[in-house]
Amino acid sequence: MAKTSIEWTESSWNPVTGCSKVSSGCKHCYAERMSVRLRAMGQPHYRHGFQPAVHEDALHAPLDWKKPQMIFVNSMSDLFHPDVPTSFIERVFDVIRRAQSHRFQVLTKRSERLAVLAPDLVWPHNLWMGVSVENAQYTFRAEHLQSTGARIKFLSLEPLLGPLPRLSLAGIDWVIVGGESGPGARPLQRAWVTEIRDQCVEAGVPFFFKQWGGFNKKKAGRELDGRTWDELPVGVSAQV
Repeated sequence: MAKTSIEWTESSWNPVTGCSKVSSGCKHCYAERMSVRLRAMGQPHYRHGFQPAVHEDALHAPLDWKKPQMIFVNSMSDLFHPDVPTSFIERVFDVIRRAQSHRFQVLTKRSERLAVLAPDLVWPHNLWMGVSVENAQYTFRAEHLQSTGARIKFLSLEPLLGPLPRLSLAGIDWVIVGGESGPGARPLQRAWVTEIRDQCVEAGVPFFFKQWGGFNKKKAGRELDGRTWDELPVGVSAQV
């Protein structure tokens, strides 16, 4: 288990590491940058850099974690990457099902594969399934998510790179919005955020604003209209 500073989760679990760029939101991938440091430190899971790899030694780790956690699955990869065998995805889902005291959040940009595999996956009730949507070109990912059997479905609109005026929130339980951070961060416009926030309020969908981003994300903060927005899916408390 690794503690994380990501505002909408508590810990991370990486039975898969490494990825490849699939869309504009991947341009400044934080995980790729971090993998370079981890490889230099001699972390064995990154001995091949950012090439996708599955890790048998990490697969069953959550079964040993005693304290209930909100766990982000594969913060350093994408579970539905084409190089991850379907059988390994099924085994990850099985571990999630067996680790009943935790909640698990899976996030993917490979929604096409998600949609293909979804009918044959056994969906644990403690698994939250999400897709990333960075601009209007990729709203189809939300449609793929809506077709799955996940009990909790969420959208990560981060890094938000453009307006999403026609985003469908049907069947969506939670929306996260955030600006890009770090070197070369692309700007986030306030109007994009407030439009999505207002859509969520109107639809009754919980809204979580993660950050304005920029090179110094701490200085930019995460307040919107004089407050922070830390809403969670309906019926879910901040503690597991």
